[in-house]
Parts: sequence; structure tokens; C-alpha cells
Amino acid sequence: MKQVNASRRGLLFGAAAVSAGAFLTGCTSNETDDEKTAANEQPAADDKPGKPVTIGYAGPQADHGWLNAINDNAKKRAEKYSDVTLEVTEGSNDTAQQIGQIETLINKKVDVLVVLPADGKALTQVGLKAMRAGIPVVNLDRIFNSPQAYRCWIGGDNYGMGLNAAHYIGEKLKDKPNARVIELAGLDNLELTKQRTQGFDDGLKNYPNIKKVARQAAEFTVESGQAKMAQLLQAQSQFDALWNHDDDQGVGALRAIEQAGRDDFLMVGGAGALSAFEAIKADRGVLKATVLYPPTMAASAIDLARALGQGKGIGGLAEFEIPSTVTCYSAVVDKDNVDQYMSTGFK
Repeated sequence: MKQVNASRRGLLFGAAAVSAGAFLTGCTSNETDDEKTAANEQPAADDKPGKPVTIGYAGPQADHGWLNAINDNAKKRAEKYSDVTLEVTEGSNDTAQQIGQIETLINKKVDVLVVLPADGKALTQVGLKAMRAGIPVVNLDRIFNSPQAYRCWIGGDNYGMGLNAAHYIGEKLKDKPNARVIELAGLDNLELTKQRTQGFDDGLKNYPNIKKVARQAAEFTVESGQAKMAQLLQAQSQFDALWNHDDDQGVGALRAIEQAGRDDFLMVGGAGALSAFEAIKADRGVLKATVLYPPTMAASAIDLARALGQGKGIGGLAEFEIPSTVTCYSAVVDKDNVDQYMSTGFK
């Protein structure tokens, strides 16, 4: 059974080694290079081939553009490293099936697990099982119910999405008296939707001239986005800005907007779809920006897992231990920076 030395595990975020004791410059001349490394610095992961690592990956069923991009990012990142073998399960949204797939990976004694659970709460026990078997778990996005079920969590910032959407809209409308905004949310039974709305509402509090006058919940699909946006347009004859939580449902929302012949407001999307980036770059419609929930987090999860498996550390930080959580920033992409992010857009 593989044993995990957690104090020597690390995260790949840079090639420079962390100085653990730069003041110890008076090392004796008969010390070996390995001894100097052990005494003075935490080895940091880089792109050079190192110890072979087998990573088990259990991701979602790709029934949504973002989820498909998550799986693609993980696979492509693993291909970058000659020292990584990726054991991929068939994506599943069925809890029992995914538990079985993860147990198979545990039985194969993979070095590290990367798991985006169909249901974080329901899969907590299998995460615990892996950790108790000495296999560190990188919990991707949907969080397990107990921090004991993972070594590190990495995911997006739903609250930050709403906050940054509000700040972008607020700065555009700050000089407009009695500005009105509306919100096209995602599934209301999901915690992430509530977090995005809360961030948006909190952000708007910084702009007393702006009032949110309507909100509709869609279902993260093109069809629901079109139907719910049509309802909003019918109910609201005048408003200045729209925040849509999800670029996939935004495709439908834009259809409804075009069918209604409306162009009297600005729209901000969410997640970072390629179609949104292309529309922002063309700058011929209402969509002016989108707030990222980056699927590149899956590539970073593979980096994390590789570094954990190789017992390497993170460059640029003083601590030997890797973070227990990594929250990706929800950047705003508009016409000024869209070219920078175009390669990350998902279909």
C-alpha cells in the first residue's frame, strides 16, 4: 500500500523552488547536492520529466459545454507530461456508478486521484476511502462534504462571478440615474446559483443608482435560456443591463433578444464559452463581456496531482505544505482582453 508523506507533497504553480532556509549559506563543502536540497529548499515541480505518476481521473458526463471542456482540459494536460499516466473513467452523472469507478481506481492503486463528483455529498465516503488507502485526492469543483475526503480542493468562485459581473455593470452604468438591471440565473435548486446571485446583489450595493428590477431562473440549457429571456423581455420594456449566469443558456437568451429586436442594453455572460468570446470580439450585439468560471481548473488539478505524486512543492511560497484549497479567479473578459482568453473558450 502506498503511503503519502503529506509534508513533502506540493503543487505545481511555478518552476522556482521555495527557499526553506536561504540564510543557511554556510553549508559544508562535503555536503552532497541532495543533502543541500533537503536542508535548504523544497523541490518544486516543473515541466522536466520526473518520477512516473499514475493519476486516476473520475469526471462528469459531458452533457454540457463546460463539463465537456473540464474533461478535455484534464486529458490534454496529462498528455503534456511524459511522466504521467492518466487512468480515465467513463464520465458519469450517476452517483452509484461513479462510486464504483472510483473504487476500481483505488483497487488499481493509482498514485493520486482527481475527482469531480456528480454529487459531492454522496461521494464523500469514497473520497475518504481513497485517502485512508494512502491515495491523495484532488477534489475538483463540486466539493466533498468533509475536508478529510480530499488533500486539496480546486474550483471556481461562484460568489466572485456575481460580484465581478456587478462591478463591470456598475462601472458602465455608474453615471446613469435610476439605472435598471435584470438577471437570468441558472437552476435555483443549486447552491452555486444562489452564490452567484448573492455576489451579484452584494456587488450592486456599491452603486446606489442601480436597481435590480427582475430575475428569472433558467436551467443552463439553450432552450431554457431562450424561453426565460423571452419572458423577461416581455415583462421589462426598459432596462440597462442583463447578467446571464451561463454562456450556454446565453445562446438561447441571445436568440430571444434578436427575435425581439432589442439592442437597448448591455449583456454580461458567465463561464467563458467560445461563442461568447467570439460575440464579444465581433462587438456587433448586446453581449459585451463574460465572467469566467474557468474549465482550465481541470488542467490545474492534473498539475496538482502530478506534483503530489512526485512529492514536489510549490515555487514562490514560503510554506512547505500545499494549500488545502485553491479558488480560481473569476476574471471579466471583454473586447479589451478577449484575445488573451480565446484559446480557453469551450464549445
